[in-house]
Amino acid sequence: MFTSKRTLLASMLFILVAAGGCRKESSLSEYESPDAPSKGYNFIVYPGSRFLAELTEMVKKAHFVIVPTDKEAPATAIYDTDAPLEDVATFYAKQYGYGKVAPDVTGNLSSAKPPAYYTSGDLHADELAVKPILDKMNVQVDYSKAKGKYRGANIDAQPNRPHVTLSRPYFDTVSQKVIDRTMIMLIRE
Repeated sequence: MFTSKRTLLASMLFILVAAGGCRKESSLSEYESPDAPSKGYNFIVYPGSRFLAELTEMVKKAHFVIVPTDKEAPATAIYDTDAPLEDVATFYAKQYGYGKVAPDVTGNLSSAKPPAYYTSGDLHADELAVKPILDKMNVQVDYSKAKGKYRGANIDAQPNRPHVTLSRPYFDTVSQKVIDRTMIMLIRE
């Protein structure tokens, strides 16, 4: 099902992000700074997005629960925006040179997975899937409040650009609410 360890990690972190929507706004991401540790690595930020510093840090910490032998977490930045999911997905697909976003991972029954495609899921099921990770991190979640379906998108990484995972809506564990905004997770593979 997963093509690599990094793809599995990105998928688990995406589910964790949907589960752990800690929210702190900032106007400048560490990856937008000229002295960023990922200098030379291009994190394209959707115009008007808000950087979620606490959520970004939480996902970095979750990386070490998932892969405890790693010495450092991959470069990660998480944002959200009021823009519709389709607009954000189209923006990243074009920025990465993919043109359009396929309706799903099957790529219209093609044998090859498309580089940009839509997904969908259930917030409650995804929350329960990452419960062991959240438990190890001592994050308390009221799973009964994670209700509803979401739509998402995956945009494959490019040599100097991160994998992009989108979700709308997502569950915020701090406010214990489903947030109707498009979440953007950028993670270096």
